[in-house]
Parts: sequence; C-alpha cells; structure tokens
Amino acid sequence: MNTKSSHSNLMNISENILILKNLEPPEEFHQLDKYKSQQSERILKSWRDELIDLFAYSFTNTETDNHSDVKTWGEETINNLIKIDFSLENAISVIKHYRTVVGDIIKKEAKNLSLSLCDYHDIIFKFTSVIDFAIHWLSVTYTRFYTNRINAAETSVLELSIPVIKIRDGLGILPLIGDIDTRRAQELMDKALSKSSQLSLEYLIIDLSGVPIVDTMVADRIFKVVDSLRLLGIKPMLTGIRPEIAQTMVQLGINFNTISTFANLQTALSNITE
Repeated sequence: MNTKSSHSNLMNISENILILKNLEPPEEFHQLDKYKSQQSERILKSWRDELIDLFAYSFTNTETDNHSDVKTWGEETINNLIKIDFSLENAISVIKHYRTVVGDIIKKEAKNLSLSLCDYHDIIFKFTSVIDFAIHWLSVTYTRFYTNRINAAETSVLELSIPVIKIRDGLGILPLIGDIDTRRAQELMDKALSKSSQLSLEYLIIDLSGVPIVDTMVADRIFKVVDSLRLLGIKPMLTGIRPEIAQTMVQLGINFNTISTFANLQTALSNITE
C-alpha cells in the first residue's frame, strides 16, 4: 500500500473515532451521584474528549512522539479528575471501554478498506502502545498526587505532634505524646530550638509523661536537645519520666545532676514560681 493511500486510510479511521465524542459516555461517568454536578460533568467531558482525540490522532500524528502527547494529556487533565474524586479504577475503566470501542472501529474499517494483515497489525500495534502508556501515565500521575498528599499530611501531623506552647512570658511547655521514632526525634530537636528561640523563652518544660517508651537513640537525641537549649540560654526541664525511660537514660551514662527533672508538670511549674 502506497504512503498516500495509507495516510488516507488512517485519516478515515481517525474520523470515525472522533465521532465517539457525540455518543453516550460509558457508565463510569454517571454511576455516582457526585459526578452529576455541572463542574464534574464538564471536567469528565473534557477529559473524555481529549482522550478520544489522543486515540484518534495517534494514527496520523507524525510530528511528535505519542508518548509526549499522552504525558501532556495526563498533566493537563488528570489533576482535574482527582479534584472531583474520580477514582483511578474508574479512569482506567473508561480507557478500557474506549480501547474496546476503538478496537471495533479499527477492525470494521480494516475490513471495509481491505487492509492487509501487515497494515492492520501496524495500526493495532500503534494504538495499543498508546493505550498501554496512557494507563501507565494515569497510574503514575495518580500515585504521585496521593503520595505527595500523604507526605504533606504526615508532615502536618508531625508538626502538630510536637507543639511548643507558651503559657506565659518566658515559659513554654513541650508535651510529647506517643512513640518517638527517628524522624520525630529529629523534628523534636528542630522544633524545640526554633520555636523556643522564636517565643523568647527562658524556660522550656519537656513533658515525657505521654511517651510509653524511648530507645537509646531517641534518649540521646532528647538530651542533645537539652544541651542545645542551654547553648541558646534557655533552661530546659524534664517532667514525667517513666521508670523504663529513666533506665534507658541511665544506660546511656547521662548525668542527671546537670538536668532539672521533676515528677510531673505541676511540680516543675511550682519550682519555677518559687
């Protein structure tokens, strides 16, 4: 088949695919009530139309790499799907739906045009390549978005879990609750030093009554925080040390004679008042 004839055949297939824009969309677009809003319907229609364009022009596009077109489609439209909570499962189902529909169009046109087996194979191969990469890029984009969202949430939770509270001029409290791992221990040091300096604290009470257990690494980090606070001219105080934590600290060889420790927060506050 000559090049001119081949291009004409591909254009014919593309035109038949573009007609899909005028047909009823797949059920995934309407199976949930939350997709009934005008904004959701507009976003879904735009995404579907661009998907159909992507499939239709993948046969005739010779100027750019189809994979580049898929990436552009993904970056520009998939974020909108995520905003309306259109799931990855539904999005992939839509692509699979059009893979079947477009596949039938190609099969029908190949028969009408009496394409050779070789020409038919080349068209199908080009189309399935776009499909595979579209699903891959869809998954990558969704995964990247939700990974970033999870990381941001973890960072926010981490910051909130280490609150330096100013209760009066010069006095702050850092209540710690829950397990302290390596990451939280580093955040503890950063937050305690920066926030105490920002609040112009003279005393910082670090309350450990809500911490069930501390390993040697975390205990060492806590006392590095204590030493660093001293260098800033802030007087650190520890309260609520459990017996298990005290044992760990003793094993580290920490000299408690240089550290102000109290059984509870009330005792520490009374000591400062006095």
